[in-house]
Parts: sequence; structure tokens; C-alpha cells
Amino acid sequence: MTDKEELGASLFSRTLDIMENDPLEEIFALNMGDFVSEFLISEDLASKVSKSAKDKTSRLKSQLKELVSIYSLDNTLCVLGFDSKDEYVVYNSIAKTLTQILDVDACHIYLTEEFTRGLNFDDKFLGLAGSSVDFDEDIYAKKLGYSKDDKSIIVKAFKTLEKIQIKDITAIDNFTPKYELKEYDVKSLAVVPMHNNAHVVGVIVIENYKEKTIKRAYMNLLETIARLFGTSMHLQKTIEQAEELIADENVFTEELQHMRAELTALIGDLGAHQQSFVERLAKAVDEKGQYKVAHSQRTAELSRKLCRQIGLNEKTTDLVYYAGLLQNIGKITLPESLFTNKGKLSKEEWEKLQNHPNVGVNLLMNINFLSEVIPYIHYHKERWDGGGEPEGLKGNSIPFGSRIIAVADAYTAMTSDRSYRDAMSQDDALEIMKSEAAVKWDPDVVNALFEVIKD
Repeated sequence: MTDKEELGASLFSRTLDIMENDPLEEIFALNMGDFVSEFLISEDLASKVSKSAKDKTSRLKSQLKELVSIYSLDNTLCVLGFDSKDEYVVYNSIAKTLTQILDVDACHIYLTEEFTRGLNFDDKFLGLAGSSVDFDEDIYAKKLGYSKDDKSIIVKAFKTLEKIQIKDITAIDNFTPKYELKEYDVKSLAVVPMHNNAHVVGVIVIENYKEKTIKRAYMNLLETIARLFGTSMHLQKTIEQAEELIADENVFTEELQHMRAELTALIGDLGAHQQSFVERLAKAVDEKGQYKVAHSQRTAELSRKLCRQIGLNEKTTDLVYYAGLLQNIGKITLPESLFTNKGKLSKEEWEKLQNHPNVGVNLLMNINFLSEVIPYIHYHKERWDGGGEPEGLKGNSIPFGSRIIAVADAYTAMTSDRSYRDAMSQDDALEIMKSEAAVKWDPDVVNALFEVIKD
């Protein structure tokens, strides 16, 4: 199999073959119940109805098993199933990553008691599961959190399902700083509930030690992350319930049908939030990188057109599209000051910028559903002649998706205005691409670019 013949189905189309419409006759048979007595139907018909019900139950269980196997913990965010406080340290890492992504000073993650198994918060219904603040002692021994009747804005955001952003914390009365979280230094904050519709699992709190309004692109990203967490955690709970039904020999078909519908709806929500997460993360990257246009979006869309021109399948096209959106992902974890600095960068700052794809790869490795795009991002700075980075791969040894992104990224960059130069014309950019095909870029992909642009 060549790299152009990768097989697979799109993440967002997997469930289409799983669902089916129930035939009217079978619905009638399954709902006859006690309305038909054995005196009014033949023994043969009763046997068929019974067999039909058993077949239906078996088929529904098989469908649930398929859904569970595809969308189990390994394919959602790895934030559930913890039984001891030692395992919850992953939330500290998540909180620290969010401070880097959002360019804020602190982040805290609170979860409801339903999702904090292995931890004890006494009478508090929201418990601190993770924080970006470094502690000298056991954070969970302090049992930090909020009770249901607390008047805090954290509890208000949880109950109303609305995000709250406070630019000046001194202007409100319902914020009592927690000494252990260094909140006596907080000047501004934002609270975003983690939920999937009405099912709330917790809140994310971000704080700054100076008055500051979070940029819209960053807040949009934070809301999507919160939705993604809420949906992933709700889905995992529902999967646990589905597994119990599958194991129940006396389960009613109606219960299985209801569970199938609920799981399918949650999977649809998860897919939508995953796509939104990638797109909003890309916008935040462009915001931090100070592109005058949506460079990541344009690169991704051109990458997708190239995939279709070349004839790649749907799954590969999706992965290349996401990799195109996220090829500058490392920039999101770097301080914005690096991109606004008009003076000469220090050696350390320059190295941070030069190595940003590696930072991004590390970030993506912690997000399971994006793991397949990692190779495409990691090697998109390689050159066809072997003179690129990070490993000097040459020709067909470079992942095909990386070669597509490299062409799309270069052409998009050339034809975009930057702070230090105006955009090139389409013809001038294509001429450069043609002259350096088989040197910097895959000549087949450059040929596809000409077809797409001139079409």
C-alpha cells in the first residue's frame, strides 16, 4: 500500500452504519406485550414474536458494544477512571497547559463529587481536582472546594451554565480568595462551566494577577475546551451505564434503544466539539502569532483541496485538514510577548520560536483524538531534498500528509500580508513553488497545487 492509499473512515461518519431504522412490523411485535393473550394468537406467532424480541435485543447489544469499543476512554479525553489522588495530578498538568495556551497567570479545575472518585471533599459539591499553582504539600488534603449554598461566582457560573468574566475583582463582593491558591493576588478572572447541555461536570477558573480582559479568541477556545471536557466525561459515564446494560440478561429492548439513542447523540456532540476545538485552537494560534489573516484556516482548506485533487480518502483528508489547522500549534504555548517584540530576540527566545513544532507535538500527544495528526505536523518542515527539519527525511520517506501541508503552508504564507511585507501575487508565488519543486517540495503535490489554483 502506498502512502496515497491509506484506508479509513472519517471520525464524523463512523456512526452512520451503526444506526438503523426499525421495521414497522418489528416495532409492532415488540410492543404487543400483555395486550395480546395466548388465547388470541397462535403458538407459532407467539414463538416468532419471542424470537424477534431476542434477535432485537442481541442486535441492540451488538450495536452498543460497537459504539463503546469505538468511543471508549482511549478515544476521549483521558480524564476519567481515577481511583486515587495520585492519578489526579493529570489535572494539574492540564491546568498548567491552559495557562500557557490562554496566556494567563493561574488556572483551577473544579469537578462535582460525581466525577471525583478517590477524593474526599467532605460536604463540598465542587472539589478542586487540579491547579496550575505549585504546592509544597498535598493539594487534595486541603479539600478545597465550594458548597451548594456558597454565594461565590464560581458556584453561580456552575448553576447558570453561563461564563463569567470579571476584569476588576475588587468591583464585586462575591469572591472570597483562597489563600492556598494564591488568590489574594488575583485582579481579574473568568469562570467557564464544563457541561454538555444541562449535564454539568464542573468549572474551569482562569485568573490574572493584573487587570486584564481575555481575548475573544482565547475565551472561545476555553469555552470549547470546557464543552469538550463536559461531553467527554458525560460520555464516559454513559458508556459505563451501557456496559451494565449489555451485561444484563434481563434488560428490556426499550432500555437498549434509549441507551443507543443517548450514546449516539453524545458521540455526535463529541465530534462537533472536537472539530470546534481544532478550529478555535487554530484561530487562537493565529491570534497569538499576529497573522493579519486566518493563516491556519487557509492552509488547512488548501490542504484539503490538494488531498481531494490527489484522490485521498476521507479519513486521510480529515487528518491532513486538522494537521493543516494545527501546524503552528507550538506557538500557542509560547508567551505572546515573543510575537509582539519588535526588537532583537534573545538566543533563548529565538530557540523557543525555532523549536515550536516540537512543543506543539508534545501538546497534541496529550489529546488522544488528535494523536493521528502528530506525524503530519512533526515532519512538515522537512524538505524533498533531505535538507529540512527535524530529522532530515528525504523524498517519499516524509509522511505524505506532511508534504501536502508544506506546500499549502508555503503558498498561503507567500500570498498573505505579513507585518514585514505585502502579499505576493498568485502567479509569482506559483512560479517560486514551481522553481523549487523537487528541492523543497514534493513535485507531485506542487503539480496538484497548480491544478487547484488554476481551476
